[in-house]
Amino acid sequence: MILLAVLLTLLMPPALLAVAGWRAGARRDAVAMRSSPWDWNAVAISSLLYALAFNLTFFIQELFLVVPKALTPGLRPTLFHNNHRWLGENDLASLFQGTGALATALVGLVCLVVLRAGSPRPGAWRLFVIWMAYCGLLMALPQVVIGAMSPASDVGMAMTWLGLSSATKRIAALLALVAIAAVALALLRPALELAHADGVATARARTRFIAQTIALPMLIGTALVIPFRVPREMIEVVLLPVLVGLPGALWMLAGAWRVRDVHGAGVRLGSFVLPLLAAVVLLLVFQLLLRPGVAFY
Repeated sequence: MILLAVLLTLLMPPALLAVAGWRAGARRDAVAMRSSPWDWNAVAISSLLYALAFNLTFFIQELFLVVPKALTPGLRPTLFHNNHRWLGENDLASLFQGTGALATALVGLVCLVVLRAGSPRPGAWRLFVIWMAYCGLLMALPQVVIGAMSPASDVGMAMTWLGLSSATKRIAALLALVAIAAVALALLRPALELAHADGVATARARTRFIAQTIALPMLIGTALVIPFRVPREMIEVVLLPVLVGLPGALWMLAGAWRVRDVHGAGVRLGSFVLPLLAAVVLLLVFQLLLRPGVAFY
């Protein structure tokens, strides 16, 4: 049932919404506008910012999986670049397997509230906050769905500790699926406000801008995430970034045409050099400092 709900929520509704948008664009875009060239500098910057946001969010998740265990008698946790582990036994360890997803959800929620309040000003920092909201919430919500299906997963272990019934887990999974769509659609307006006026003038222009600024950078950024996560089984290296990135991008692409009365600020994002340097520094931290393991005992 949950697998069917996943397919119906993540694939069919965005596809139907996209078709409706294509038809609406064909009817309403009375004046054909010549497409401007893609801003590949913006694609590069957004891709790097996505990789930064994803890896910082993953670090927050693992840190808040480790810290509660470090404060629990009998547990000796170690933080790595792509995971954590612990020695010892305590019944609370299973509950604390859910604190990482809770932490990323809170970070994402704070970033979303900040964006909806109009801060920061349009530019690269605003795009970074968009990606932090995206990764924070969309890294946590799929784990609720997975937890409802797999008691051995992190959130699944927490659900078992809390004594949630099968029905409660199914309800939580369905609510999480709805929330994934809601988060993606809520991020559309802040993202579109980064565009120039002609980038939001028509339904097709808005879809094109989201493809350039969100969808394609998400795909490139997902590839950039891989060096931060190796060495590990490839399914673990690739699966989480795909689960985090793909559903939200599909919903944003499908729903961009519906966002009207958006005022594009048209602020240039600047150079990709600073995001590139930040990504290289973070990669070195992951591979040189965190990969050997940092003991929290």
